[in-house]
Amino acid sequence: MHDNTNWTPSPEDNLLNLTDKDAINEQEAKGIALAELYVLRLETDTPISTTLLLDIHKIAFGHLYDWAGKWRTTNIVVGQLVPPAPHQIIQLMYHFVDNLNFKISVATKRDEHMECLLYAHYEFIRIHPFNNGNGRTGRILMNLIAMKFGYKPLILYHREGESRKVYIAAMKAADKGHLEPLRDLISVELSSF
Repeated sequence: MHDNTNWTPSPEDNLLNLTDKDAINEQEAKGIALAELYVLRLETDTPISTTLLLDIHKIAFGHLYDWAGKWRTTNIVVGQLVPPAPHQIIQLMYHFVDNLNFKISVATKRDEHMECLLYAHYEFIRIHPFNNGNGRTGRILMNLIAMKFGYKPLILYHREGESRKVYIAAMKAADKGHLEPLRDLISVELSSF
């Protein structure tokens, strides 16, 4: 599959001077685990903020990349998705966070919770605020919201195998305005603690 969704910067771009892709992926996985622990330790009433999102990204990738915890400054293409230009990111992220916090504050039923999770994950990915790690950061954000509502964290897909293809197909459908496949993926996994 050639859709740029599994992109890792070239080895000379990392702060640890790693040249082996497996070693880079291992370091990224360790950072993601630290970010997930950070989120697990947050109080459930912690509001979502742009600062929190920057912190999560910095915790996940800061030991490896100097761009971690900073908004994207370059134009990118992700598969067939062309995210907004870098100069739009700050305004879009503040708007996204305001909308998300409002949606969270008024959601009381499972369907409304699902809509919050769907909005959080897809809109974050659509904006693509970071150079890399948007999908992983978006899933951490989605899981933070799931836990706020009393649900277990969701996986959505495994890095290898058929579930990744199903997830990517759902994201591509969402890019075309068809949110049902992504909504279905979230619904299947959504379960209370």
